[in-house]
Amino acid sequence: MQNCKELYRTGVLLLLLFVLFKPSFAQDTLSITLPEFIERGLENSGQVAYESGKVDLAENRVRTVKSQRIFPRFELNTQHGVVPGVESNRDDLGEGEYYLDPNLENDWNNWAIFTRAELSATQPIYTWGAVSSAVKAAEAGAKSAQYEFSAVKAEAEIQLFDLYYSYLLAMEISRILEDANEQLDDAEKELNKMREEGNPDLQESDVFKFEIFKSEFVTRQIEVQESINYIKRVWDYALQAEPNVTYIPDENFLDPVPYQLEEYNYYHDKAIQERPEMRGVEYGITALEKRLEAEKAQQYPMFFLGLTGSFANTPNRPRQTNPFIRNNTNYGSVGVGFGIRQNLNFLSMRATVDRARIEYRRVNDLEKAVSDQIILDLNERYREATVAETRMKQTEEALATARKWVRNEQLNYDIGFGDAENLLDALQKEVELRVKLKQNIFDLNKKIAALYKAGGLPISTLNLN
Repeated sequence: MQNCKELYRTGVLLLLLFVLFKPSFAQDTLSITLPEFIERGLENSGQVAYESGKVDLAENRVRTVKSQRIFPRFELNTQHGVVPGVESNRDDLGEGEYYLDPNLENDWNNWAIFTRAELSATQPIYTWGAVSSAVKAAEAGAKSAQYEFSAVKAEAEIQLFDLYYSYLLAMEISRILEDANEQLDDAEKELNKMREEGNPDLQESDVFKFEIFKSEFVTRQIEVQESINYIKRVWDYALQAEPNVTYIPDENFLDPVPYQLEEYNYYHDKAIQERPEMRGVEYGITALEKRLEAEKAQQYPMFFLGLTGSFANTPNRPRQTNPFIRNNTNYGSVGVGFGIRQNLNFLSMRATVDRARIEYRRVNDLEKAVSDQIILDLNERYREATVAETRMKQTEEALATARKWVRNEQLNYDIGFGDAENLLDALQKEVELRVKLKQNIFDLNKKIAALYKAGGLPISTLNLN
């Protein structure tokens, strides 16, 4: 008896510990809004990170070119070593006059450290605009890289937008099928009841049709469940979800995004002005134009200011007093001067300018090609959005009619005048239209978002949260 009480107390204690201290592997479910989903997805995107690196390189190029404006060549060289001293047998010469002794010898018993430092710098004074054009070309190139990155980012946002609403679509279809499953259970019970009662209105073909429909329905349920599992895995990957954390949409229902479908010309004007691809090409043209100017300027002589300084010190080798005689191990000198530098390889310079001119013409042609592609893409997106809007509205009307049909067949069936086949057809059509409506709403949201992207408009304006 005592042992039973001890076991009882132990069991109660373990139960309390389990309740008070939940296991660390408990699954957490967190809701996430569309903006949060897109922001986090962009942070974890490898493609976005890769394109961002191009922007960093372009900005680094700007800093590098700007740094060439002030002392593009500024060098310091030092040499160090150990050298012997010198000795002279002439008493009439001071240490600063040793250069007059032709028999001067090394003193191998006197060693000292030799140090020499040489400083040189050049500062361009006039370059015919080569430096300023190079800076402007680098700055325009950085702007072009930023807009190219914006285009990649916009494409990633669209993909994340579709992924977010894919989850909502799968959840909605799952709920529709759950409701339909209850209706199927009721219909199956009624069919079994009619069969047991030997109801003459029940035909064997009705039973076969019901069984076929039920089998197809089960397949559809499995497809939807697997779609949900697939979307969950993609969500976890896109969000880099922590272990034991599950993310779900902050919304519960899939509804059309708030939008106002404007006239085509509105999106056309916006696309020409705001599409990052167009802005990127425009800055690319500017960059190559300035680069061409810089290459042309390099054909002319550059005027520069030069600065040089040199100092050497070795304690056991005295400095000589004659300005025309320099002891390379112990001296000091400074020089400032003006110079002209001219590249004489004119063929190479001309080829470089021709290449810059060809690239400039190519990017001008690219502007027209990008403009054509944008207009074609915008026309297609506008058509798809208009059709999707019409399809969604017509499906809403069809679903309203199907629901009236179901209510009418159920009422007739309840009072004994209904037909099992008609009721089954009505239920099937209602389920199909409910699913189709949600699919059309998803398609509408997707097409509207694609239209906004094609028009250079931010999809953040489509946010429901």
